[in-house]
Amino acid sequence: MVRWWRGVGGALRTAAAAPPWRRASSAEYHRTIQAVPRERTGGRAAAKERADGRIPAVVLGVSGDGGGAASAAAAAAVMNVTTEAKQIRELLKENSAFFCSTPIRLQVRAGARSAVVLQSGTVLPMKVRRDRESGKIMNLVMAWAEKGMNLKVNVPVVFKGEDVCPGLKKGGYLHKLRTRVKYLCPAENIPQKFEVDLTNRDIGDKIYMHEINVDPSLKLLSKDETTPICEILATKPVEAQPEQIKEAAEAVGVTEA
Repeated sequence: MVRWWRGVGGALRTAAAAPPWRRASSAEYHRTIQAVPRERTGGRAAAKERADGRIPAVVLGVSGDGGGAASAAAAAAVMNVTTEAKQIRELLKENSAFFCSTPIRLQVRAGARSAVVLQSGTVLPMKVRRDRESGKIMNLVMAWAEKGMNLKVNVPVVFKGEDVCPGLKKGGYLHKLRTRVKYLCPAENIPQKFEVDLTNRDIGDKIYMHEINVDPSLKLLSKDETTPICEILATKPVEAQPEQIKEAAEAVGVTEA
């Protein structure tokens, strides 16, 4: 009996020590980014957050060109928050390629172990800044993405059909000129990715931005819709060496400042 009570007591203490979202189901935990307000800003404060297992983050409000009727959450000013590093790493591990084109729920709680939700809504991760050497996540930028808002999104381009592409089967080379395309998107209609089909493409073919099938509500933020996304070359282009670039520049009278 004593042993049983000790076991129950230990489980209760563990549950009480864990943040509320850690006690939620795994599916719920991965559908919502959990955050708490961040009162201090600056390099030292951010370094301390990272040392304590958290990631400094900022949630952007509605910009002047956002458009639409934003909700109260979306109309709020810029929010400085801190997120749990472990959760962000897990989210990136599961959806790294499309993390910044996938809206997700955000809950801002009163404290690390508080059940009080100060603000919640849908956000779009905009940028994940990492340390160049270690790859460690330094900070996270998000923006409110509530219904009625428009956001500028760099949508990833995914190439499919490479294994059956006639041009590539002949030994050609897929020259990817754009791996992301920027669109102005309604928050409720943000595409996770664009797919470019190479199934019937041959050597010499080019695929242009205007050939991508997109929802009419999306607006391409490019001055030239005829810009190619990719082309199939007969051979892989040879990259110019620094010496060749310098010689070419000198030939047209361009010198270093």
